[in-house]
Order: sequence, then C-alpha cells, then structure tokens
Amino acid sequence: MTLGALGALGALGALRALGALRALGKHRALTTAAAAVLGTALAIGAPASAPPARAAAAVPATIPLQVTNNSGRGDAVHVYVLGTELSTGRQGWADANGVFHAWPAGGNPPTPAPDASIPGPAAGQAKTIRIPKLSGRIYFSYGRKLDFRLTTGGLVQPAVQNPSDPNRDILFNWSEYTLNDSGLWLNSTQVDMFSAPYAVGVRRADGSTATTGHLKSGGYNGVLNALRAQPGGWGNLIQTRSDGTVLRALSPLYGLETGALPRNVMDDYINRVWQKYTTTTLTVTPFTDQPSVKYYGRVSGGVMNFTNGAGAVVTSFQKPDADSVFGCHRLLDAPNDQVRGPISRTLCAGFNRSTLLVNANQPDATSANFYRDGVTNHYARAIHERMADGRAYAFAFDDVGHHESLVHDGSPQQAQLTLDPFS
Repeated sequence: MTLGALGALGALGALRALGALRALGKHRALTTAAAAVLGTALAIGAPASAPPARAAAAVPATIPLQVTNNSGRGDAVHVYVLGTELSTGRQGWADANGVFHAWPAGGNPPTPAPDASIPGPAAGQAKTIRIPKLSGRIYFSYGRKLDFRLTTGGLVQPAVQNPSDPNRDILFNWSEYTLNDSGLWLNSTQVDMFSAPYAVGVRRADGSTATTGHLKSGGYNGVLNALRAQPGGWGNLIQTRSDGTVLRALSPLYGLETGALPRNVMDDYINRVWQKYTTTTLTVTPFTDQPSVKYYGRVSGGVMNFTNGAGAVVTSFQKPDADSVFGCHRLLDAPNDQVRGPISRTLCAGFNRSTLLVNANQPDATSANFYRDGVTNHYARAIHERMADGRAYAFAFDDVGHHESLVHDGSPQQAQLTLDPFS
C-alpha cells in the first residue's frame, strides 16, 4: 500500500487484503493482492481519491530525496524506490536519477527481479537521489540487499511473517509515498511491522520543513521492552536473527497468523462493546468536513445495524474477531465508498484504540482515551507512546482523527528520509 492500505497475503500464503484502504485524509491509494510462493505479490496502485490534479507543471517529473544515515550502524545501506507509474499504471523501479524502469514479466514460480538497489549513504553521511511520480515504497536495508521476485501478478514484496521468506533475516524497513501533480504524500509506517527506525520529511517552497516518524530518545528499545513486558504473548511478536540481532516486531495481525498471539486476544473487549450497544446507540460522524453526516449503530440479534438520519439501515456488521480488528478487514471490511467504508474505518480505529466503551460518539476528537483499556492493541499503544510527536501508522486506519505519521505538500522541493539511531 502506499498511503492507503497494503494489500497483502497473510502468512504462509493465505490471501488477504491488509486493511481495507488506509486513507490519508482525502488521499487514498488502492492495491491488489495476488498469491505468491515467497510472500506478497503486490500491485501498488494509483490514488483513487486524491485531490484534483493541478497543472502538470506544478510538480516536476522528479524531486530530490535526501537520505541521511544517522543510524550509527556500520552496515552498508541499500535503498530501493519501487511502485506504480501513475501515468501508465506500470509497475517498476526507479534508479538514483529518478528514471523509471518497468519490471520484466514474472513467472510461476516467481523469478528474480532485476537488481533495483541504490547504494545508500554511510553512517554519518547523506546522499541525494531523485524520485519520480509513483505510488509506491522506498525500502532500505542494512548489510544485505533485499530479495525481490516477480510473479505473473507483479512484484513479490517481502513477507517476513512467513519463516521461509528470503528476506526474513535481513534488517530492513520501508516508507510509503505518492508523488503526483497535486504534490507529495510521504509517511512512516508500522502497519506490517516495527523495525529499523526512521523519519520522513518534506521541504516546502517557503524553505520550511515538516517531519514525522522520529522516536523519543530510547524509543526503539522502549517499544520492544514494552512488548516483552506485556502479558498475553505480545513479546512473541519480536523476531530475532540467529546472531541475536533484533530484526523487527510483527504487527498483531501477523502475530495472529503466525501463532505469536492467541486468536482470542481481543474477544473480551469485543464482547463488551457488542453488549454495550444492545442498549446504547453508537453515533459515528465519519467526515470532519461534514459534521451533519451521522450514522447510528445498535446491536440486534448479534448484528450491529447502522441507520441514517431518516432511520433507514445503511449497513450492518457481524461481531468482529481480532483478525478483523487488527487488519481492519474481513468483518470490518471498508470498501472505497461513502457509507460502509467510512463507518468501518471509524469502528476499526475505535476497537484498536479501545475507545468504544468510553465514548459513544466516534471518532474521538483527542487521544486522551486511547489504549486505556487492559484489552487493546498494545503494539499500537507502545509505538504511539514512544513517538516524538505521538504520531504513527500502527494499524491500517490510524489516520482516523489525524493521528498518522504523514507529511504532505503541494509543491515539494525535497523529500527526506532519515535513518535514525537504534539506541
């Protein structure tokens, strides 16, 4: 996904659509998933509801991306710019000069992709490359190059929840971006995993810079230690290499799929929510710019039905499970429409942040009540608590209420990716 939800195969090849479209305000990107032996065959798509395009001259064909290595690590850094060309819909990669190269045809089983790596800066140094108008990802890895393959459905993205994925023992991470005629959207993401720390930024035409994604001092180890200390198996999300190197913490969605977390980890909270709204009305106001648009939810016969102001039922939800909550999909599917999708993403945020029992009007306007219940998304809680600005993309709809780690500018002069210290 780029600035939307990641369409992803679940662990061990089960076909999934990881969230249902993580919207960034009014900017959204669609993805499609295809089964693949090695992991996720992901076709990264163009924005489905981006702001209206302005004159093409407003944003150049490429902009500079400054990669700064403050990691303190001596490993070689490899950078990749991968995505879908917005003007043609072709999948491919960009070189250091921002020149787009379409992927060749893949196969079944998947075939090796061309080496798309760009040498990154050494520790303490910075390097500037150029990125073109794509909707995609900017990967970076330490020490080893990533192993990308091509299948008939497109690029096979790393899927480290699968123990046989060839990238399982590589320390890496990625950012997501869309650059189009309306500007740049660039985020830091933990939807799939929490790993090598980094921040993103954009320099604007007036010379100012917006940044997000930095952890507090000690935040990287703080997140990992918080998961280890949390009862119920949350420490099992952490993956290490045979030499003891901590590689990442998987998201709780993948924790369910790999068996790291029990399937009933959210049942108590979900049951309490369903019980509450048998006698209480849940009011959802999904659009901040349309406060008069409200939907009203009540549970009847085990189903939460939402009605509009006229009393007509507009959509219904079966009681979700932890998989649906953490993935914001399946029983909480969020189609790219104007009714069910917006309601579902609000419900998803409320479940992950455990605010549905303390506030019958959703979404919450502030973060004061987030993650207060003992049954909650402790992975998201640990990450948000340790971000310097409190913002993160710790689950698919973490942008509800604008708590996401995103920078955007309509006339970007430079994008920035800063590899941060681990300690």
